[in-house]
Amino acid sequence: MQTKHSTLNCTLALPAHFRAGELLDFYRRDPLMLAERVEGNILQKGLVWEGHAACITLQLGEDQVNVELTIDGAVSGNTGSLASMVRRMLGLTQPVEAFEQAYRHHPQLGPLIARNPGLRVAVAATPFEAISWAITGQQISMAAAVSIRRRLIQAAGLRHSGGLWCYPDAEHLDRLDVQRLGQAGLSRAKAATLCELSRLVRGDRLPLDAWTESLPVDELRMQLLGVRGIGPWTVDYALLRGFGWLDGSLHGDAAVRRHMQSLLARAEKITEREAQRWLAEFSPWRALVAAHLWAMQSAAGY
Repeated sequence: MQTKHSTLNCTLALPAHFRAGELLDFYRRDPLMLAERVEGNILQKGLVWEGHAACITLQLGEDQVNVELTIDGAVSGNTGSLASMVRRMLGLTQPVEAFEQAYRHHPQLGPLIARNPGLRVAVAATPFEAISWAITGQQISMAAAVSIRRRLIQAAGLRHSGGLWCYPDAEHLDRLDVQRLGQAGLSRAKAATLCELSRLVRGDRLPLDAWTESLPVDELRMQLLGVRGIGPWTVDYALLRGFGWLDGSLHGDAAVRRHMQSLLARAEKITEREAQRWLAEFSPWRALVAAHLWAMQSAAGY
């Protein structure tokens, strides 16, 4: 039987001088382009849409982005959810102008803002992808994390008819047990954490997609910290990369502390407590400050 296909389209306006580079670099992490492909100003990404393999294509222009989602299956024609997802992915929900206005004359942040005006944080297609990636990649090198991510995607076994593999949703990841995840390169502890996360999301005890609209930060933090293997850094990173929330204190991030040391011209390494105190001054923009610190080198790896 021939598979039915569905297509959703939308076009969104982009702010003046939109920085596409950070977004495209974020999706260039895998040089083998298993699940994401970047060619010029076009991003293609494999994902799961209403349980089906799908591929989203973003064609970024000077003042707008044209979006096409092709789905290997019959789905409803509602483009509202698609537009909302793309706005999050592109950081269009992030009020970066207010941050820049507040700190453009700050002695340390001012020069960073001048160097990267309009900097936004690229957001994963879904909160589940962001959280599971944070678990997978924590405390190992970027190359190793990308390799494990690639094997995890292949283990889930969902591939779009266009050729790209699809990052699994909770339902597809929940079909993999600890042993199978271990074969993909995950430690037993991380595999167990991913299994528990998938069960909670699939059972609607962690309604991540619904939370993209309301984002109850305190409840989300409490629920995630209740999952064994998820700590404060994972939560703050997930809030940033999964929801575009800009007030997570990423003082536990080694790259943030390293670049902070350079920014503050400190000879000695900065401790987590010192980084936490320094970032506290910039609430509710602490995670955006972290993004500017990452950008001192490159934000692509985070």
